[in-house]
Amino acid sequence: MTLHLIKLSVGPKDVAELAAIQARRAVAEPPLRHQTRMKPKRAAEILDGGSIYWVVAGWLQVRQRIIDIREEAWDDGTSCAGLVLDPELVPVAARQTKPFQGWRYLPPEAAPPDLRAMGAAEGLDELPAKLRQELRALGLL
Repeated sequence: MTLHLIKLSVGPKDVAELAAIQARRAVAEPPLRHQTRMKPKRAAEILDGGSIYWVVAGWLQVRQRIIDIREEAWDDGTSCAGLVLDPELVPVAARQTKPFQGWRYLPPEAAPPDLRAMGAAEGLDELPAKLRQELRALGLL
């Protein structure tokens, strides 16, 4: 069974900034990955098609497929887990999310659908996240 992760994206103010940071990271230290202190115990389920769902500026907004989970080390030699990510950020039906520490498991039935799967209008995912949030709040999306 597939399992996902949900994680706060600390720092970026919007998805565009997250994408820019990741693009720089992918060039400087390939492959693109996110390092986290704890290795998921349910790694096999995550690697069976799972994604990391990013909470950006208080909103769960995008996901990335997790390609691999490997043992790595921080710069100081402390061990950590490296989540190797597909570089594509896939917009999802955004929802507000309260802050939390670390990452959490996200079962498939609780994961928001991709905007494309919802039949979203062509180019909708290109709109700034804040504008999409405002349109959603008005009931227009």
